[in-house]
Amino acid sequence: MTAFVPPLLKWYQENARELPWRSCHSAYCIWVSEIMLQQTQVDTVIPYFNRWMKAFPDVQTLSRADEQRVLALWEGLGYYSRGRNLLKAAKMVRDEMAGQLPQTMEELQRLPGIGRYTAAAIASIAYNLDIAAVDGNIRRVISRLFDIIEPARSTQSERKIWSLAQAHLPPGQASDYNQAMMDLGATICTPKDPNCDQCPVAEFCLAFQRGVQAERPVKKPRKVTPHLTVTAAVIRQDERVLLAKRPSSGLLGGLWEFPGGTLEEFDENLQACLRREILEELGINIHVGEAFGQYKHAYTHFKITLHAFLCTPALGKEPQPLDCDALEWVKLPELQDYPMGKVDRLIATKLEKEGLDGSVSS
Repeated sequence: MTAFVPPLLKWYQENARELPWRSCHSAYCIWVSEIMLQQTQVDTVIPYFNRWMKAFPDVQTLSRADEQRVLALWEGLGYYSRGRNLLKAAKMVRDEMAGQLPQTMEELQRLPGIGRYTAAAIASIAYNLDIAAVDGNIRRVISRLFDIIEPARSTQSERKIWSLAQAHLPPGQASDYNQAMMDLGATICTPKDPNCDQCPVAEFCLAFQRGVQAERPVKKPRKVTPHLTVTAAVIRQDERVLLAKRPSSGLLGGLWEFPGGTLEEFDENLQACLRREILEELGINIHVGEAFGQYKHAYTHFKITLHAFLCTPALGKEPQPLDCDALEWVKLPELQDYPMGKVDRLIATKLEKEGLDGSVSS
């Protein structure tokens, strides 16, 4: 057994984080937690996980769920394709795998949303198969332990880190080994200001010995994040507002939103942009009235500033779902029943508090 492993496992036995998915001892729990933890902090995930398990305690229950129910429980967690993929995968497990989550890497990776890491985590943590898993925490620990100088996420770096993680895995102890590495990265070997004085494997860490732990993993230069200006129409009629359902595929797929779109260079102003977008998306003209808030949000690859406006439809045509899956006229108390992204939920919450009052002019 590699020298750093015994003190690592001893530290884990004494300091393991108490997490709800670690106490339920099922592959289903590990699967759901690992999907939720992608790009999301543990503290954020815990309440979502607990609510999910109450609603969908097993694969069979999840496989019978409605997508809108799934998205409603996922609301606020972001990266909504994860929730949709859980539902698709549950149906596959029910229909093609006799209702049992598979135990091999190959079969696990057949399921939507499960890649190499998630399959390895399920196989090792749930089934204790001798398979190393490399998430962001483990990647950082390995990079420092072995002083990896190749840029993070590069092909060379990834190949080396996965190989090292597997090479030092103690046979028969994959579950504890992988989780110990995860916990070490999350609590001691953190991205900034690692607590090397408290690290159980500091004496074996090459980056620590060389004083370069703060420089590992080696980071690639950051790309400039695009910023978009976006508009949204709160279209009012008969004490109701119009919601559009986004297509199931793509960003925020299957969620409901206040229709609108991105400001283009040729748009005269925000109001002109909104009138154009609504005509293109819904086939109607609108009167754009007073502003209803400015909202900033960051997605994975871009940022937005969204400008919402109170609007009314012009007389004539009924709106049509030309660029969305469905349209609904919704009373304010019913807005909470429609799963939305963060920005649209902020608009909905403001509507519920302030009502539909406001002067609208053309």
